[in-house]
Amino acid sequence: MTQPLILICDDETHLREMVAEYLLDRGFDVAEAADAEAMRQQVEKRTPDLILLDIRMPKEDGLTALRTLRANRDVPVIMLTASAGTTDRVVGLELGADDYLGKPVDLRELEARIKAVLRRHSIMPQQTAPLVQTAAADNRVRFGPCALDLDAAQLFDADGLEISITSMEFTLLKLFAANPGRILTRDQILDHTHDRTNDPFDRSIDLRISRLRRKVEMNPAKPEVIRTVRGLGYIFDGAKAGNPA
Repeated sequence: MTQPLILICDDETHLREMVAEYLLDRGFDVAEAADAEAMRQQVEKRTPDLILLDIRMPKEDGLTALRTLRANRDVPVIMLTASAGTTDRVVGLELGADDYLGKPVDLRELEARIKAVLRRHSIMPQQTAPLVQTAAADNRVRFGPCALDLDAAQLFDADGLEISITSMEFTLLKLFAANPGRILTRDQILDHTHDRTNDPFDRSIDLRISRLRRKVEMNPAKPEVIRTVRGLGYIFDGAKAGNPA
């Protein structure tokens, strides 16, 4: 069976690449476009099964692009918006968007919404399995070669030997474990770790993440478990960390 093709149209290169990598890992086909004109060129080459369309783009915004697209195509569209207001969302839905999602994007929610829209258009069969699985019975979460015991507040290496971590490092790992696939900004990390003694724009969080990577990453210079999302924050890739999808 041919996998659904998702076309990502967004002028933010790092966001396109992040979403593309995530969807490819989950079995989708992916195409990318940096603006509305590139999107139309991609559609002419091969009609996608769904388009992720950013509202705020230079030259031609997403709403105008959607209006043009709807004149001769009935491709499912999920709008992406960084606006906290409702105007763009309402206009997008009135123009024929199937759904919308706010930025920063929660990748698990994005995947769930994509699957829901595809099912409504009979492109993807109904799923009976839950989209999000709970932690393992022993309440351990994989971080690459390591395992975090949430009950004991301990980190173990691949051989089962304990790795020393501070209380702050445990709090950070626990926060990532509870939010796999979700971008966490420095401000959110400071809020959830109750560490408001530091300015969110200083480098304290970056230093702590760097120390954690030296403990849980196979190659700290090229992190795959706790990845940086340029301009936004950090994301814990639960699948690459070895946890159930």
